[in-house]
Amino acid sequence: MDKETMEFVVYMIHACANKWNLSPKQVYHKLQETGCINEYLVPNYDILHTQGSGYLVDDIREYLRIRGVTV
Repeated sequence: MDKETMEFVVYMIHACANKWNLSPKQVYHKLQETGCINEYLVPNYDILHTQGSGYLVDDIREYLRIRGVTV
């Protein structure tokens, strides 16, 4: 993973944590256990980083919901 992609992932972890009232550590674990980071955010960085953070937080929530994780 390159630096820009890593910064994007970290930014999204913090954006989700703020929106969901969770710690970044809790969000990171949820994203890791569902494959969201390595199977969704990183491979789709080129498209996703152009979207608004509010949209992406909702999109990530849906990704987790489909995989049985609630936030």
